[in-house]
Amino acid sequence: MNPAPEIRRLLDLMPASGRMMTKIVSQPTLPKVIETPFPLPWKRDRPIFINFDYWRDLSQPQRDLLLLRTVCWQIEIRWFKFDLYRGLGLAGILATSVEVMQGDPVGIVAAGGFTAIALNQVWRQTKTSESELAADEAAIAVAQRRGYTQAEAAKHLLSAIKASADIEGRPGLSFTELIRAQNLRAIAGASPVGVPDAIRQEP
Repeated sequence: MNPAPEIRRLLDLMPASGRMMTKIVSQPTLPKVIETPFPLPWKRDRPIFINFDYWRDLSQPQRDLLLLRTVCWQIEIRWFKFDLYRGLGLAGILATSVEVMQGDPVGIVAAGGFTAIALNQVWRQTKTSESELAADEAAIAVAQRRGYTQAEAAKHLLSAIKASADIEGRPGLSFTELIRAQNLRAIAGASPVGVPDAIRQEP
């Protein structure tokens, strides 16, 4: 697959907010179909790495939903949306900067440790089942604005998750992927059982 036209098509598919911050990068050595690193607050661009040799083995609807899901996960990570841990993290970064300028090694270690703890909590919030399911549901909502029905989008994302595991040579789906699969089956109308709130909120 020639990456250039596919990248242009995927950029057109994205919501406008995704196009503003996202950069799609071809990475032939990537062991996964698609991957994006955890976006850090001081980095402007949020790259999405795609192995186009694997990517071509998916159908276009599967590719669409995988890309939209990745972009929606990125968009949901808002470092400057105020909450306790983001506030503490930003305060820690400022305190660390002050201590570095003052050359106080004890203060640098203390402020840096404080910052690391707060930012680790923000990172953990993005890894909960709830955040993973929210990214799937946001992708389905965007796909509906791109001509898919809700049920079609859920089915394509579900099949893309399974196909990606096969392409990558994994023996099966992870625990989080199994939860996502069950939620997508419920959205697609293929299962009457959704994901209970207690499981949604588990890390």
